[in-house]
Amino acid sequence: MTVKSKLLGILEQQKGETLSGEKLAEELHCTRAAIWKAVKSLREEGYTIEAGQNKGYMLVKDSHRLSMEAIQPFLVSPEVYLKVYQEIDSTNRAAKEAAVTGLAGHGGCVVAGKQTAGRGRRGRSFYSPEEAGLYLSVILKPRGSLKESLLLTAEAAVAVYKAVLRITGISLGIKWVNDLYYNEKKVCGILTEAVTDFESGDIDFAVVGIGLNLYEAEGGYPSEIRNVAGALYENREAAAGLDRNRLAAEIINALLEETRELRLPPEYIQQNLVPGREIQIVDGQDIRKAKALEICPDGRLKVQESDGSLSILAYGEVSLII
Repeated sequence: MTVKSKLLGILEQQKGETLSGEKLAEELHCTRAAIWKAVKSLREEGYTIEAGQNKGYMLVKDSHRLSMEAIQPFLVSPEVYLKVYQEIDSTNRAAKEAAVTGLAGHGGCVVAGKQTAGRGRRGRSFYSPEEAGLYLSVILKPRGSLKESLLLTAEAAVAVYKAVLRITGISLGIKWVNDLYYNEKKVCGILTEAVTDFESGDIDFAVVGIGLNLYEAEGGYPSEIRNVAGALYENREAAAGLDRNRLAAEIINALLEETRELRLPPEYIQQNLVPGREIQIVDGQDIRKAKALEICPDGRLKVQESDGSLSILAYGEVSLII
């Protein structure tokens, strides 16, 4: 590990505190000149580090920049594969590649501050602006078949709900099957992609991609999602006290805890916004209205069609009718 990487780890762990350059040099067994060089390099990467003559160095508390050094200390399993990018095309693509090539196993994670080709369900793009959100993909190796993958998505939704509640105190609602809402707006989307064993039909590994809107980016949301997209906070200033790195770690920890076995978590039902509501179902070219009745034990949605008949949905897109 380089002096710069070690220094960043120390600054992140004591964010908001002024640390003596002399003591840092002693701790890292290097010269003060090497400390200054590392600080200069970190600043060039975008970290806000304050320094004063004879005062030392301080990483400011409102620094939203993601780093491996800042996430790892909060992980329950810090030894798992972790790759952090300031910008990437798609965290799901990178995570799948790491799993296929053997670089990463269960619990491996790719985190990014921005995606240039983020993907949502049904091949849609997922708006992933710089710093305004948190984008991560976790590799999981659950014991189960492809038909049980719906439970994996449900567990991921509950993991995000729990992590956000712990770190921010904000309670999110869950919309079947893979979205989380706050103040009637979508703030998080989940994309689960599974690779299966052809002979057994069991899941070889799955990649759970999570995109969470922290605050509205400058310029607002694109027109096509402006009416449905929301965020945890109104703007960057309101989110100043949020530690993106700690939130990322908390989501990873919660996801690994929730997915120890495939089941429908009680919170998925308790926090679900859909049962009892009038909904619109989009299933391929078929668009129809129905009433959502309940979430089944296997994660599917029971609905009453407009003609009074009952149906069970395992997939499809559902929107609430207000």
